[in-house]
Amino acid sequence: MPIGVFGEIPELPSGGTVLSSPLYWMYEWGHVALTPSRAMADATRLYFKNPLNPLAQTTFGKSMAAAAQVYERATRRYGKPEWVIESTLVGGERVPVRITSAWERPFCKLLHFDRQLAYAPRRPQPKVLIVAPMSGHYATLLSGTVEAFLPNHDVFITDWSDARMVPVAEGRFDLDDYIDYVISILHSLGGDCHVVAVCQPAVPVLAAIARMEAENDPYVPHSMTLMGGPIDTRVNPTAVNSAAEQRGIEWFRTRVIAKVPFPQLGFGRQVYPGFLQLAGFVGMNLERHVDAHRDLFTDLVKGDGDSVTKHEEFYDEYLAVMDLAAEYYLQTVETVFIRHKLPNGTMTHRDKPVDLSAIRRVALLTIEGEKDDISGVGQTEAAHHLCSSIPVEKKSHYLQLGVGHYGVFNGSRFRAEIAPRISDFILNHNRSSSSAKATVSNFFKRKKVAGKGGHHGSLA
Repeated sequence: MPIGVFGEIPELPSGGTVLSSPLYWMYEWGHVALTPSRAMADATRLYFKNPLNPLAQTTFGKSMAAAAQVYERATRRYGKPEWVIESTLVGGERVPVRITSAWERPFCKLLHFDRQLAYAPRRPQPKVLIVAPMSGHYATLLSGTVEAFLPNHDVFITDWSDARMVPVAEGRFDLDDYIDYVISILHSLGGDCHVVAVCQPAVPVLAAIARMEAENDPYVPHSMTLMGGPIDTRVNPTAVNSAAEQRGIEWFRTRVIAKVPFPQLGFGRQVYPGFLQLAGFVGMNLERHVDAHRDLFTDLVKGDGDSVTKHEEFYDEYLAVMDLAAEYYLQTVETVFIRHKLPNGTMTHRDKPVDLSAIRRVALLTIEGEKDDISGVGQTEAAHHLCSSIPVEKKSHYLQLGVGHYGVFNGSRFRAEIAPRISDFILNHNRSSSSAKATVSNFFKRKKVAGKGGHHGSLA
């Protein structure tokens, strides 16, 4: 199977979009056709696990129940996972966390993890905006990332919408819109914040800040942290990068784009389907996933509840995927992976140049994983060379040894070694709220004197 930009995807027949659209219908009908067998498998599982059934305690009964459970889980459709963050430790005390929507557009919600603090902590609690990847999985994939920042930060995260659930009447969504969303969110936060871009968002976040700096926008964040992002995929290219460049944009346009079928809310919208992305994710490490499900069967028979729970928690998240708007996906592929427009200096936003040398006020931290096979070592660090106007004392780079792509933003090494470095960097480059308000006030005073008024377009 060939490799796609956001993973490995099955080889599809050549031709136009009309050839891939029936594939979506076939997927939907296949899911419906399997419903009776899933129901039968679930009934079988319950029958052989019933304590009143004498076979329940036999190896045969346990094997039948385990096989039925594995089959049901392997053929179900996984919905959007729930956020399960209910509390966190702040200053050694556990406090409840309430998740609210702080900003909303058709393709994204900005979620605020509001810690119900009884008193103001002694340590500063800077605002952190986590820009989650819009590359197949839901923002809940970053639950561990959010939890790591909550004890010492006021955390917000972008919760991107599944494109198949967005009606066509809501309009298009492309890379320019993504950048608009980032700018609008920064305006809503008043500029007194720090941005953490995880993987794919590194490019649009960097572009958004560059455009804001070019406009002398007072709402730029104090710092930006780019984690495992494809800033310059010409550096140490991975198999994913090379495949995209070799195939060209038409390969993706004609093979992986489909229309959302009825009765989904986004009926008729052109998308890169989540099930194709999932096939790519699984295909990249097929043997590992087969072994994991074989182990699940063994653990179910043995009654190893802890291992079963761990497996289910991982795959409940991993197998939940969403569709991407076709125009966003194709523009990202062409801009980032094929034409390398950001490092080439030819990227534009709304027909205006994205000049990274315009960035001067925002501190920059880049983080990479030694074994990252999606964004190769050096691709994110390239931002330091491109952002030539940021003072040296406001730049930092960190390479985490022994971790792959997901280890950059999740797992034990992230919690122990990466997250503390990000927090220290944020604190070192955190201006007070009064200082930020003064900057905004002075900006509008200058605008008023110049007779221009207002701020960054209609995005705020």
